[in-house]
Amino acid sequence: LTNRILRRFDMAYKDIKRRLDNQDVIILDGATGTELQQRGASMNPAAWCGPASLDNQQLLTQIHLDYLQAGSDIITANTFASSRLMLSGAGLGNQVQEINRTAVEACLEARTQFKGEKETAVAGSLSHMLPLIPGTDIVDKNLVPSEAAMSDGFHELANILKDAGVDLILLEMMYNPTRVPLALEAAISTGLPVWFGTTVRRSEGDEVISFDKHEDIALSKVIQLVPDEGVDVVGVMHSPSDIISEALKEIKKQFSGPLSAYPDSGYFESPDWNFNDIIAPNRLEEFFSKWLDQGATILGGCCGLGLDHIRAAVSAKDNFTSPS
Repeated sequence: LTNRILRRFDMAYKDIKRRLDNQDVIILDGATGTELQQRGASMNPAAWCGPASLDNQQLLTQIHLDYLQAGSDIITANTFASSRLMLSGAGLGNQVQEINRTAVEACLEARTQFKGEKETAVAGSLSHMLPLIPGTDIVDKNLVPSEAAMSDGFHELANILKDAGVDLILLEMMYNPTRVPLALEAAISTGLPVWFGTTVRRSEGDEVISFDKHEDIALSKVIQLVPDEGVDVVGVMHSPSDIISEALKEIKKQFSGPLSAYPDSGYFESPDWNFNDIIAPNRLEEFFSKWLDQGATILGGCCGLGLDHIRAAVSAKDNFTSPS
């Protein structure tokens, strides 16, 4: 690690790591992309929420600030869908740096404005998202690039996030066994702390498996790709609340460190999120409490979930009595 990275780690991540090691409950934020949509930002047909950062920096800052005021310990930059792999399809490949730096700057500005007493951290989101079949959440196989191109795209984004000033990298929606190692290698190579979030679905046989829509992949096949060193947290994200408990049980068979759980609610109709039947915050609080009982210590929300859901996570945390 360079001295610069070590200094950043000491200043911004030290308290989070201390709390992880102490098995304290840490609150992530809720969605950024779908929250932008909720507040009037347009989603891009080819690259979803990534390009929205450019024209909505002040709105993004307000969203991050709102999450901090709701109780989040970590806020996440709107970079999930803004690798070159996504932006090129929208004709924005020459703005990869600008779009991602703008997203991180919005987070950093919110942290500067926040008047709370606690330490807060800024995470950079890195997914292995690829172009989708319009109107769906299914990868278009005709648009899947080479492994070399994917690796280059992940490395480029990881290094932009590092240089822009994030404190950790959140690997999000890690579900495809070909793409996961490429994203992992890119994130770990930065020297920043890395958290790993997988996404799951139910098979026709009612098993909880990897999210991949093209084939049934055992969740264990994805989790076994997590290296013994270099990843601080493993968890389940962007998945329905009613299957996360089963997924956490499977993860615990292969990973003994801190666990995270941040579900979604609603469904994707690319490029927009459908907010019908979003889970009620008080119902989600019941799930949060269950995951805490299972040993999860990082709670938050993903697509479709907003401020009231993060307040529900805080309430679950405040009412939790550790079995130890």
